[in-house]
Amino acid sequence: MSIVQEKFQFPSKTENDNQFNFSDCEQIIEFDHPTKYRTSEWYTGQGKIAAQGDGRSFEISASYTLKAEVKVVEGIFESSNPLLADVYRRRGRCVAIVDQTVEEIYGESIRGYFQAHDIPLELMVCRAWESDKTPETVHRLLHFLGKDGCDVSRNEPVLVVGGGVLSDVAGLACALQHRRTPYIMVGTTVVAAIDAGPSPRTCTNGKQFKNSMGVYHPPVLTLVDRNFFRTLDIGHVRNGMAEIIKMAVTDDPVLFELLENYGSRLLETHFATLGGDSELAEIADDVIYRALFSYMKHEGTNMFETYQDRPHAYGHTWSPRFEPAVKLMHGHAVTIGMAFGATLAQQMGWLKTTERDRIIELCRSLGLSVYHPILEDIDLMLEGQKNMRRKRGEGGLWAPLPTGIGSCDYAQEVSSGVLEAAIETHKQLCTAFPNQGNGQQMYLRDLGLE
Repeated sequence: MSIVQEKFQFPSKTENDNQFNFSDCEQIIEFDHPTKYRTSEWYTGQGKIAAQGDGRSFEISASYTLKAEVKVVEGIFESSNPLLADVYRRRGRCVAIVDQTVEEIYGESIRGYFQAHDIPLELMVCRAWESDKTPETVHRLLHFLGKDGCDVSRNEPVLVVGGGVLSDVAGLACALQHRRTPYIMVGTTVVAAIDAGPSPRTCTNGKQFKNSMGVYHPPVLTLVDRNFFRTLDIGHVRNGMAEIIKMAVTDDPVLFELLENYGSRLLETHFATLGGDSELAEIADDVIYRALFSYMKHEGTNMFETYQDRPHAYGHTWSPRFEPAVKLMHGHAVTIGMAFGATLAQQMGWLKTTERDRIIELCRSLGLSVYHPILEDIDLMLEGQKNMRRKRGEGGLWAPLPTGIGSCDYAQEVSSGVLEAAIETHKQLCTAFPNQGNGQQMYLRDLGLE
């Protein structure tokens, strides 16, 4: 179990900035509101207001505190598991948004669970392909949650059950409903379980840039049950393993070695949900927990991206621009970005050649892509850097690049010359592979998600 706590506070201002300084204030009032006035059991806040003596100016400083919990569990919708029942019984109902494919496979179990606990269930089924990751889908979800639908309360956690796309759009809809409606996330894909699900970044796609619109609104509770992986197409399992690799490379060398030793077996057995290997099941749980902990250690404690030392952005600097351009599966786009980033880091003297080769070989061993000709479109790559600088606050590119297995640093800028040279080196490296760096089921159409 991982507890995540984060505060947002306005930047302080000093006399050196020619701005407001609390030490000059004539009156300062601090507010720590009584518990009985709280809007929600998951969110708290404090603040103060300070006035100068001129009767013309004052400044407000406020903090916002939230708690989000992540649990690795088994049998979420088994009637003997009280987790969800304990949350929803006292609210008199459960409002749920469920992925269409998940409903087809697990709908009976979900309905049966709430029937067994005598909890009314109001459920919306939502198709959640990558092509559905649009503002229009968010508006449909808002209609379901709003006055014309279930009219959820600001303190009523919506249950979201599905993959990474659904976690993004449903999380965004919850953020917009009443400006902040809590939700509980049950991730049914590898991506949703260890990355998109617990993430505070809810979003929808823009026309040319992935995930370009959104807000920070994490689930108050994330439940991870690898048993859902049993029914996934192996392409979806592979797709999600890219997000585990990024944390292994940048933060956890033990996780990296586990993937080197057991990654292929975890892929083939859908994380030990097929075959009945109890030893592999323990390894699967360890891999999932380590990936979650590494991810949320950085993502959760920097929940509003107020700092750009974000190792979990490895592989995500150029890919948001080239992924939609050629309709790659997200995991394949990320591993192309990671593999190229490893070559770039090696060219910059940050990474040993042997370590670069280990990173690329791990991706290839799982059938993930490490190269695509789209990298050779320099204008598109530079446009991607321009977009990323804006997203990251114009202070630099801040591209995470590995400095070893389990560590990383951040390239503030990558010049066009350095970029082109690294692309050419990476191209020559990958064209020597039997498949020229292509992965298996690497396009959205391969899994019917266009």
